[in-house]
Amino acid sequence: MVFITAEIGINHNGDLEIAKKLIDVAKNAGCDAVKFQKRTIDKVYTKEVLESPRDSPWGTTTRHQKEGLEFGEKEYSSIEQYCKERKIEWFASSWDIDSQLFLRKFSLNYNKVASAMLTNHELLNTIAEERKHTFISTGMSEIGQIKSAVDIFKKNNCPYELQHSNSSYPMKIEEANLRCIETLRNEFNCNVGYSGHEALGYLICVCAVMFGATSIERHITLDRTMYGSDQAASLEPQGLERLVRDIRRIDNILGDGVKRVWPSEIPVMKKLRNL
Repeated sequence: MVFITAEIGINHNGDLEIAKKLIDVAKNAGCDAVKFQKRTIDKVYTKEVLESPRDSPWGTTTRHQKEGLEFGEKEYSSIEQYCKERKIEWFASSWDIDSQLFLRKFSLNYNKVASAMLTNHELLNTIAEERKHTFISTGMSEIGQIKSAVDIFKKNNCPYELQHSNSSYPMKIEEANLRCIETLRNEFNCNVGYSGHEALGYLICVCAVMFGATSIERHITLDRTMYGSDQAASLEPQGLERLVRDIRRIDNILGDGVKRVWPSEIPVMKKLRNL
């Protein structure tokens, strides 16, 4: 069965109650997990970037904006407890080593390598040494770069799954290139999923499953008009419900590939083949 992750990311806008509402949306839709993003602001961004002007609900600099979007131990402890109550998995993509070490405080069954971090080998080693099933997004990457990342997970005997992705927000549909799912599967002989950033509904995700994607990750939001750079490339609750519904239908539609005469066909066969 396809593993479906609803990426909350930073679409909670620094509000724990919004995060919980998004967890409810994912659970009610039938998702397997929700995902967040964790950063140590001063490690990920330069001082120059953080001091640059940027208007946001939290202030007038990029630092104000980035700090406003970041959850700490108190918030993630509440998220872990709430996910246990709702019976849904949660995990997060770390954007620096300190963030990955921070995530070890929680009972997570999965890790995630964001496309932006695929070439950060020091971080990848830190993730892989945990030997948790890891989803590795491959946006902005060539085959050689992906191989270097995969080698790290192989060396650490860490289970992994690649995810085909395009890192533009929102992605143009002509750049989806879903045949890369087969390319990656053949090249690395592993499961390959799809992490989508398109603005166009959920059709591409459904097509990805038809191409054999073993996991789907899609950003979600309460309202696409909310503040935030990821909101426009996210699914609202109704869209997420339809996405999960149609992916689960595909599991039944594709079947097992064994050609057989179904019991429902026998009466028709007896009637029509005697004509």
